[in-house]
Amino acid sequence: MSEEDADRDGPEDGDGNRDLEAVLAEVRDRVTPDEAERTRLREVAERLIDRAEAAATERCDGADVLQVGSTARNTWIAGDRDIDIFVRFPSELDRETLEEYGLAVGHETLPSGHEEYAEHPYVKGEVEGFDVDVVPCFRLESATEIRSAVDRTPFHTQYLKRRLDDELAGDVRLTKQFLKGIGVYGSDLRTRGFSGYLTELLVCEYGGFRPLLEVAADWRPPVELDPEDHGTKAFDDPLAVIDPTDPERNVAAVCSAANVARFQHYARAFLESPRPAWFEPETTEPLTETELRGHLERRGTTPVAVRFDAPDLVEDQLYPQLRKSLDGITRGLDDREFDVFRATAMADGAAVVFVELAVSERPGVERHEGPPVHVRDHADGFYDAYADDPDAYGPFIEDDRYVTEREREFTTAREFLESDRLFDVGLGTHVETALEDGYEVLVGDDITALLGEFGAELAAYFEPRP
Repeated sequence: MSEEDADRDGPEDGDGNRDLEAVLAEVRDRVTPDEAERTRLREVAERLIDRAEAAATERCDGADVLQVGSTARNTWIAGDRDIDIFVRFPSELDRETLEEYGLAVGHETLPSGHEEYAEHPYVKGEVEGFDVDVVPCFRLESATEIRSAVDRTPFHTQYLKRRLDDELAGDVRLTKQFLKGIGVYGSDLRTRGFSGYLTELLVCEYGGFRPLLEVAADWRPPVELDPEDHGTKAFDDPLAVIDPTDPERNVAAVCSAANVARFQHYARAFLESPRPAWFEPETTEPLTETELRGHLERRGTTPVAVRFDAPDLVEDQLYPQLRKSLDGITRGLDDREFDVFRATAMADGAAVVFVELAVSERPGVERHEGPPVHVRDHADGFYDAYADDPDAYGPFIEDDRYVTEREREFTTAREFLESDRLFDVGLGTHVETALEDGYEVLVGDDITALLGEFGAELAAYFEPRP
């Protein structure tokens, strides 16, 4: 066990409640920005807002500028360097003009910035060590009128500014750092965890960090929270937090069931044994070749990997495609009776669909059961289909039905993965294109070739933790 594991899992010292409060005080002090940081951020933000406002109003009467996100709501963690500036244009403006004006304002605000694209383009840059986004949106009366997802953000800021006081803001920082420490913070489609906005809503709803953990420890998903009692439709998600500004939206929709369960696990663990280490992300050391071979020998399974050049996509596009491809490939292997034991996907410059098989080789024939003989039409059709097949055994009768044993298409997982049938399983569109350009299949000890690029990911796979 590493020192960090011991710090997390060690026994409690002294009175549990006093110890917990001491830990929270220590972490709270560490994650709270000091006055110098607040002043510096405020000065930079005000200067950028003034610059953006001048550029916006010059182009469009009725445009205005506001700061949004955690730095606007006093919930950012010390050392974070994000300033989000939204430029709001009148709703009667057409989308094309909004994008044109928005980029022009962004470039005047951030002369050395570059363009990025979410639902529409915006400008991103760095100013005095701060990461700055200048994002155009429409000024609307209600979040239910949104024309793109970013239009909601000003409503989120307005709502939370009314709900958050200094004490709750401090507990939001604690919660964010805890979620980072356990690896579930972030609504990106790689992480599929808790967004900043969701975290703030949960802290407000339950009245603080500790009350949130105490309740979450006993959640029985599906869990639904409706802060403004909208009383709208139910959501088919493990955690549903109905957006106070938009009753048709689940703020927690991106949260995976695994990450909701992971939050519950660590809420219980922290309350039982409070330690500052829970608030720090664990570092996974890459597996050595000796360690990997040891796992393979001990487990007695057969690992297979499909390795290819990762498509040139942002992570929010890449990871859904990798997951879809992983599902398709594992289903294809299971359908051919190679019995998938566990699987994952990983990406860096390359991408890998990694599958561990309980069975890697099958006999040359496979059993195919037909209908009961008394189901005459279907039974006759099955019998006729195989009666004259020289490569099939049977048909014969077993119990009350026809059975045949026919030649198996693939006797090894490698044969299937290297065949064109791989492209029939339902791959992500860009992943399929990448595979058409070429890929390699690694089986058994050959997966040691992945250690140089994916040693840490393989360590997380073969030495899993909650």
